[in-house]
Amino acid sequence: MQAWQWIGMTLAVTAVGYVIWCYNRLVFNRHRVAEAWSGIDVQLKRRSSLIPNLVAALREYMNYERDTLEALTAQRANAQTHEGDAVAARGAAESQLGTTLMRVMILAEAYPQLKADGNFVALQRALSEVEDQIQMSRRYYNGAVRELNILVESAPSNLVAKALRFATAEYFALADAREAQSPKMEF
Repeated sequence: MQAWQWIGMTLAVTAVGYVIWCYNRLVFNRHRVAEAWSGIDVQLKRRSSLIPNLVAALREYMNYERDTLEALTAQRANAQTHEGDAVAARGAAESQLGTTLMRVMILAEAYPQLKADGNFVALQRALSEVEDQIQMSRRYYNGAVRELNILVESAPSNLVAKALRFATAEYFALADAREAQSPKMEF
């Protein structure tokens, strides 16, 4: 074999090796995005499962706030209908639920008897923990999306991504910047 044939074969093996390496990185990052979304999904479902108990605890004390409690129940139902939707649609529904939940917690501050109720305090603590978990899960998910999107969009890995039909993922964004802060829940 001549030198140019060795060089050609070396380049071909290197190119195939690079394609395999890129493909494996893309697959790894796609799975990391899916795993991160699963983490968000679990936390959103935990929050959603706490809402009926919260509404029941609040109903005793907040007779005058019936519209707000009904809105919270409706937002929970709306969020549950979007559980299988794309990130943007799910994010919008969950943002509305978060806003309504925050409004309920603010209204609850006006009821001293409610703040002394052990069930309500436990629910408030659980919701606060879930909101913190949602925020951490959202950061992890968006970091995983960033890594995947960089591979899909930057050269030369974008050539492999395009040839193998890898697509960018959507960030889990907040519709309202005020939602980036956890609701203040005092005990």
